[in-house]
Amino acid sequence: MPQEVPTTQDAPSASTNTARTRTALIVGASMAGLSAAAQLSAVGYRTTVVERSPHLRLTGTPIDVRGEALAVAGKMEILEDLRKNRVNSDERPVFTTFVNENGDAVAQLPLEMANDSDDDIEISREALINILHAKTDGTTEFVYRDWPVSITDGETNVVVQFASGEQKTFDIVVGADGIHSSVRRLLIGPESLYRKHLGVYYAIVDLPRSSKGISGESRTFNCPGRMVGINDYGDRSFGVFAYRGPETEYDYRDTTAQKKLLIQAFEAEQGWHIPFLLDAAWEASEIYFDSVSQVHMPRWSQGRVVLVGDAAHAASLFSGRGTSLAIMGAAILAEELHASDHAHGVAFARYESRLRPAVVKAQEGVLEARDFMVPETQDQIDERNRQFPLISLPLA
Repeated sequence: MPQEVPTTQDAPSASTNTARTRTALIVGASMAGLSAAAQLSAVGYRTTVVERSPHLRLTGTPIDVRGEALAVAGKMEILEDLRKNRVNSDERPVFTTFVNENGDAVAQLPLEMANDSDDDIEISREALINILHAKTDGTTEFVYRDWPVSITDGETNVVVQFASGEQKTFDIVVGADGIHSSVRRLLIGPESLYRKHLGVYYAIVDLPRSSKGISGESRTFNCPGRMVGINDYGDRSFGVFAYRGPETEYDYRDTTAQKKLLIQAFEAEQGWHIPFLLDAAWEASEIYFDSVSQVHMPRWSQGRVVLVGDAAHAASLFSGRGTSLAIMGAAILAEELHASDHAHGVAFARYESRLRPAVVKAQEGVLEARDFMVPETQDQIDERNRQFPLISLPLA
């Protein structure tokens, strides 16, 4: 069922604001960060996005834009762009086909079970990033290969020291740097206080188009506590992994360490295309690998610093709502800053009050989704498969 979410209002354009130009630093060129840059620029801020990576991160499986985020996209005048770039999954009735170790189809999850409504838009990460980035053209400065090393929150501004050695001041700082947020760590507290590991690790790797003959569809194989899949979307194909395991200490920026953890988790399994997928992960120049986690915080702001997206309230990939919450949150934040005449304390409190109910709903039920996609035992796998018999002939 669609979530009840706070309605975003029509924010006046920047041209109606005759006050001095205010400055905002957005840390992280994520969905949340790009959305915040576009929305804050629209209400009069001179925005700077600082991103630790050397470029925008475009790889990753397609993502969903749904619910109130679609209304925000309409106000941003990007809704038609989203629709034009939606992936072709809406052309088939099946979200994924579950297979056994020999590749035989044994169950299928209907597409309507994975969507909130027919209006949901599934779009590639690359397309959405590029659409949001285009909305910042001419209004936002982008700084790559840099990040904050200290943040000093003052009465009249925020002083930020960067790894490059540069020091700058801003009216507000927006932390949009994900579940491992450096902004949150520097100003509010260590990650261990707020991030909750949900007992699963997840990985994504790019694959050659139509790998193993899988074209235009998704196939998933489970063994106890493990899941692998091949998802093919038009011109892109991805391998996905998930496995159950306790919290593990590792450097989340060390790609080789991530690959070793992934191989250790799956090396005893030989079913379906696991060896092929492990080889692809090991040979890849980069992979996405992380804990499936949620972030729970009593407050999303402190002083002139506010968190948006996963940095504030990660619901986990099992919710399917992280991107939509990020887009909604950025819009609400900009609206409240404008409505309060940029009284940041008032605006941040209202932003949190409006968005938190939707966040709470998104965070609920993710353990059920986890257990559905990554069952712990063979009996649980078999029971899941019995509940979702085949509804259409697989394409290959």
